[in-house]
Amino acid sequence: MKITAITTQQKDKNRVNIMVDGKYRFSLDIYQYADLGIRVGKEYSDEELVALETESQFGKLYARSLEYSLMRPHSAREMKDYLYRKTRTTKVRSKKTGEIKDRPGVSQELTERVFERLVDKGYIDDEKFARYWVENRSLTKGASKRKLQAELQSKGIERSIIERLFIESERTDQNELRKVIDKKRKRYPDNQKFMQYLARQGFSYDDIKSALEAEVEDYS
Repeated sequence: MKITAITTQQKDKNRVNIMVDGKYRFSLDIYQYADLGIRVGKEYSDEELVALETESQFGKLYARSLEYSLMRPHSAREMKDYLYRKTRTTKVRSKKTGEIKDRPGVSQELTERVFERLVDKGYIDDEKFARYWVENRSLTKGASKRKLQAELQSKGIERSIIERLFIESERTDQNELRKVIDKKRKRYPDNQKFMQYLARQGFSYDDIKSALEAEVEDYS
C-alpha cells in the first residue's frame, strides 16, 4: 500500500491528512509527520499502517490531554481519571445521518503512554499542583487547613506532600478565617448560625470565637 497524498487539514493547520491508495487513512500532527518520515510514494505493509494509526491516536489524545492540563494544573489522579474516561465507549451522533452509534474508547496502553509523556514534560507534578491549589484557594476564597487537606487528599495527593507544603507555607487559619468572615458576614447576621457555617469550613471553635470577638471590638 502506498502513500498517495499528504494534505494540510483545513480546520487545524497543525495536522495533515494521510491518503493511502487514494483514500483517507489517518491524520498526524506536523511533529509526528516530520519524525515518522512519511512521504508521498512510500509504501507500507498493513501492519505498518496500523502502527501509524496508533501514533495518530496517540497524537490526538496527547493534544487533548495537554489542553486539559493547561486549563489549570491537575493532579496525577485527576489526569488518570480523565484518561480513563477516554477508554470508555461513548455514544456519538452522525453529522450526516443523525444516527447514534457507539464510538469505542482508546486502549489503556495508549493512555499510559500519554500520561508518561505529560509527566516527563512536567505537566503533571503533584507537588506543583498542591502548591497551586493552596495558593489559589487562599487568594480567592480563604480556606482552613483542614478543608485544604481534605481537598488535596481527595485529589490523590500524598500526605507527605501535604504536610511539607503546610510547614513551608506562611498561611494561617486565623488569616484565612478573617477572609471568610469578611466575605460571608452579610449572609449570616446571626452569630450562632455563622459559627456553625465557619465550623463546617474546617475552622476550630477557638479560632472562630476569637475572630468574632475581635470583630465586635473593631466596631465598638
